[in-house]
Amino acid sequence: MSDPSESRGGPGTGPQGGSGVIVPVGKQVAGEDSILSVVAQVESLLFVADSPVSVARLAEALEITSAQVERALSDLADVYAGRGLRLQRAGSLVQIVTAPEVAPHIERFLGLEARAQLSRAALETLAIIAYRQPITRPEIEAIRGVSSDSVLRTLLSVGLVEEIGRAPTVGRPILYGTTFEFLQHFGLSSLEELPPLDKSLVSEQDEV
Repeated sequence: MSDPSESRGGPGTGPQGGSGVIVPVGKQVAGEDSILSVVAQVESLLFVADSPVSVARLAEALEITSAQVERALSDLADVYAGRGLRLQRAGSLVQIVTAPEVAPHIERFLGLEARAQLSRAALETLAIIAYRQPITRPEIEAIRGVSSDSVLRTLLSVGLVEEIGRAPTVGRPILYGTTFEFLQHFGLSSLEELPPLDKSLVSEQDEV
């Protein structure tokens, strides 16, 4: 009978390459398995992270280049296609999330309350921020034609938007942008998945 330790790693061992060789964290198997090793290690870091992680931080932790991390992320996204997990990105930040298609089942399994419905004003404001970010409150109000202070407070309280800086203009007004919660709420992997804006609407808003 073979020794189980010959085919199964113990505590602290890294992912396995296609050849069945145990790959310690920080090491790569030469040849084709090296890419798989990086993918597995990036996945493990994202799995234990309690918040979105930057590509630079992943590269630093694994002592590889950002380009290698990006390639690993691309491969990992392909692996997740059609499965219950997704990679979610916002700029250089990335995290592992569950597929939006299974959200109702997860909420029922965890006993979570149904998501609060957003008002029409909140959805309108959220759409403006999503497509025009970073954007200030005066700019939002110029597009909507009404005060948006209370709506912004609501969106901030539910975590769909956040303050991301200040505009380099008189008074340095706050700049707003969407969050990872926004992507999760609408089942998006990144802002690039937002449907294209109607060009006529863009022209009308630019004239405001």
